[in-house]
Amino acid sequence: MRHRRSSRGAVLAVLLCFTLLHQADRLIVGPLTSSIMDSFHINEAQMGTVLSGALVTGGLLFPLWGYLFDRFSRSRLLAIAAAVWGATTWLSAVAPTFGWFVASRAATGIDDASVPGAYSLLADTFEPRVRGKVYAVLKTSIPVGYVVGAALATFLAPRIGWRWVFVVTGSAGMLVAVLVALFVRDVPRGATEPELAGAPGVSLTFRWSVARRLLRRKTLVALYAQGFLAVLPINVVTFWIYRYLETERGYSGQASLSVAIVTVAGLAVGLPLGGALGDRLFRAMPRGRLLVVAATIPGSFLLCAALLVPVTHRVAFALLAMAGSFLAAFAAPNIGATISDISPPEVRSTALAMQSLVETTGAALAPLLTGILASRISLGTTLLVLIAGASVLWTPCYLIALRHVSSDIEQTRAELRARSRD
Repeated sequence: MRHRRSSRGAVLAVLLCFTLLHQADRLIVGPLTSSIMDSFHINEAQMGTVLSGALVTGGLLFPLWGYLFDRFSRSRLLAIAAAVWGATTWLSAVAPTFGWFVASRAATGIDDASVPGAYSLLADTFEPRVRGKVYAVLKTSIPVGYVVGAALATFLAPRIGWRWVFVVTGSAGMLVAVLVALFVRDVPRGATEPELAGAPGVSLTFRWSVARRLLRRKTLVALYAQGFLAVLPINVVTFWIYRYLETERGYSGQASLSVAIVTVAGLAVGLPLGGALGDRLFRAMPRGRLLVVAATIPGSFLLCAALLVPVTHRVAFALLAMAGSFLAAFAAPNIGATISDISPPEVRSTALAMQSLVETTGAALAPLLTGILASRISLGTTLLVLIAGASVLWTPCYLIALRHVSSDIEQTRAELRARSRD
């Protein structure tokens, strides 16, 4: 038992390393923007194509990666994805022209769509009762990766140049590929499902008929719809918060960084706490995880309240932003774990990839929508409208999922029990 726990811990540690460094590589282009623009002599509109290219590429490839992860070895595919991350980042470092740079950064989106495979693998490595906490560990890689990327850009770029920064992060991808190949092993699909505990010989292979039936789960459809809306506030803040702080609140660069760190701290604490609370309630009732997701509603309210705070009240603004981010973070690990609870093991990667596809679409639209509205009204008002509007539209989707989640989970469990008896 101790060996098994140690092995599972090693898998989680390596996959955390994968997602953390991968997020740092994805987000590092933001802090390096000015250096890249000066190097290629381009404007903001041209730089926007760099930011959007990887999102579009990743979004288009989510269905393909989901299918591959459900059909083939997830550990081998993750090692390949890490190698692709390293190789495409190296190509970005040596791109001779802006056109080549755009193409190489867009190519980095190929491996962005591989993340659902990691969550699927962990779902079959850890029991359902702890999935929320395990997923939360990986989710913390997003805010922490943002800080790591910003730190790398801040300390390395002035000394070695932005191209060598990409060489460093590309090398990290290659190192991670080796770690995955050495320490991560695939496990049978459904290995941790209690309903299959007495039938280890049950074959769970990908079938299109099972994948198509995912859309009959009302909970999944509702979660997909809310996923599009849920990422709008997050990405609006991620792409525009620095400009908002500088232009409408008069913050210096150092003050803006301080607010960003405080906000990230709220996310980093909220993710594991939300995951642990969701697991605890899930053990008491099937809808427990989605009950925890309701924290997103007061979280959005606090973020809106922060935007209404007078510019002279800097401490109040930072505390409200941190508290809002803390509560909003409760949703991410519990949504992912709920999708895994509802989805049959052999199509779990596909189910998670569909959610990622929807979320990526919302993430890609968020900066553009903000820019269009901000050109007509103030940026602060735009942030307020989008955060509040997304929350209002999100709530009905959430309530539909909450209503049907118990029956959908029971349906999946019944199907697994029936297979174990065949």
